[in-house]
Amino acid sequence: MSERNVLGGDLEPCGDDPVTGFYRDGCCTTGPEDLGSHTICGVVTAEFLAHQRGIGNDLITPMPHFRFPGLVPGDRWCVTAVNWLRAYRDGAACFVVLASTHERALDIVPLEALREHAIDVPANPSSLAELERNRSQKARRDVVSRRAFS
Repeated sequence: MSERNVLGGDLEPCGDDPVTGFYRDGCCTTGPEDLGSHTICGVVTAEFLAHQRGIGNDLITPMPHFRFPGLVPGDRWCVTAVNWLRAYRDGAACFVVLASTHERALDIVPLEALREHAIDVPANPSSLAELERNRSQKARRDVVSRRAFS
């Protein structure tokens, strides 16, 4: 039986440059050894990387002994469900590729939260900066609106 994604289809690869996944197979597959549940295929942003570093999860600094090259904005990476959810709650969640996110992520993160950050990855990831700016502006407007009606 093949691995399934959060949409119920076959799990699609997340990334091979850099090669991601707990098993470094390019997919967000998981198993008993994956205690962190590296199941969410994220397209990392500067905001997400800064947030992760701030909570003690440095995804920027290379660690060759773990076959970890260090990430830059636009990289696709299998992130842990718990840390993604923390970033989501803190307003710093990165984009998510649903077809490449393992169904086990739903044990920790609600599908609606993942859908809020779902993205089809463009051929040129630099265009994600514009999407991130628009999302941040919308989030600020939503906060202002909630305060106005409180």
